[in-house]
Amino acid sequence: MIKILCVGKVKDKHLQALIDDYVKKITRYHRIEIVEVRDEKITDDEKAILNREAERVLEKIDPDEYVILMDLNGKTIDSVSFAKKIDSIFVHRPKLCFVIGGSLGLGEALLKRADERIRMSDMTFLHQMCRLILLEQIYRSFKILHNETYHK
Repeated sequence: MIKILCVGKVKDKHLQALIDDYVKKITRYHRIEIVEVRDEKITDDEKAILNREAERVLEKIDPDEYVILMDLNGKTIDSVSFAKKIDSIFVHRPKLCFVIGGSLGLGEALLKRADERIRMSDMTFLHQMCRLILLEQIYRSFKILHNETYHK
């Protein structure tokens, strides 16, 4: 089982349609779900916002899940290595949880819970696009693992 935990909702219907398409493609290979938690309105107290959002996310993480945070301060990884990582995690754990934090980042409690932190890119993306990019890479991983062609 793959779970993608996201802070906030996708508001753009065109982006949501692309997300839905990748979820459908991935389900040919593996069970996947997207879970959203409410984001906070941005105020001056960013630390409090991060803590509240982290609490909401942590409530949705099962104790036996392997948790990978999508984090600007995480390590970079290429697509083939990402595929191998997913494959090796499933050898030892039946549940994999990716977390995409809110626009301000990830709270301290969430950083402590993570098994691993991965950086999507050195480039900056719209926050809501991160979900689509992660889904595309998960789909690409299954294509790699099944030795199926997929454009490069």
